[in-house]
This record gives sequence, C-alpha cells and structure tokens, in this order.
Amino acid sequence: MTPRKLSLDELNRLSVDDFKKADKFPYCLILDDIRSLNNVGSVFRTADAFRAASVYLCGITGQPPHRDITKTALGATESVTWTYVADVDALVSQLRSDGWVVAAIEQAEGSTSLSDFNPDPNKRYAFVFGNEVTGVRQTVVEQADVVLEIPQFGTKHSLNIAVTAGIVCWEFLQKR
Repeated sequence: MTPRKLSLDELNRLSVDDFKKADKFPYCLILDDIRSLNNVGSVFRTADAFRAASVYLCGITGQPPHRDITKTALGATESVTWTYVADVDALVSQLRSDGWVVAAIEQAEGSTSLSDFNPDPNKRYAFVFGNEVTGVRQTVVEQADVVLEIPQFGTKHSLNIAVTAGIVCWEFLQKR
C-alpha cells in the first residue's frame, strides 16, 4: 500500500482548551537570553508538541506577543503556559527548592552525555537553554543538578537552540 499523507483533521490533535486541561509531562523549558525570536517561537512549538508543563523566558529573551515569535510558534503561545522571569539564577534557585531537578544543556567539564542520561520517573526536570553564542550562564551551570551535553560529530561547536530543545524533549520523553 502506498502511504498517504494525512489531512490536518485526520491528525486528531487537541484543541487549545483541551491542551490546557490535559496532563503535562513533568518538565519545563527555561530559555535564558535567547536573541532570536524565531528560536523562541520554535521552542514554543516544541513545548506544545511534547506537552511540556511550561516555558520560562528569562533575561533578554523576547516574549509573546511578537510577530516573529508568533510566526514560528504557529499558535503554541496560546496553548503552552509561559512566564517571564528576569533573573534566571533566582528562578533556578526557586525551582530547585521546589524539588525540580535542574539540567543545564551545555558543553562543560563533567557533563553527562544526553545518551547516558536516565531521568528519574518520580522527579520533575527543568531544562535550561542559554544564549545562542555564549550558552548557559556559568552561574546556572554551577547551580545545576546535572549538565547534559548532546554528542556532536561535525565541525560546528553547537546546535541551534530550537533543534537542541527538540532533541532534549524527545530524549526525555523516550526515557520516561
């Protein structure tokens, strides 16, 4: 049988209202000092696709509503719960005291390869993504419970933040 592309109606996706009522997976995404509004919008789409509990926007990271975020989010800013918190260090400290496991996504000494990461199914995780050029702040890396690194095999030093978020979300859900 030849595969047939499904229509949007056949995908049976949740409505925005149903998404808001649905149980979320026990993780959130923290975007700190993300310059590209298109990256922010893409992460919102990923958070919707993989039903993240929430997204935190920190530092200079742009916030909805904004044309460039909306363009790539394709409505996900309406479904995904998000909060702006200016100080990422304060947010990380608060989440840790509330029992979240903080995972900085960064290339660092002593990091754990994402392929070796085994999340505890009884814990909630906060994944921190940093600036496109400078990465996750050192102060956040120092506070993190774990630093996760995605193995790379080419000439570039890093992946785009939206791509990285997609990989981390998928891997987390696969291992739960």
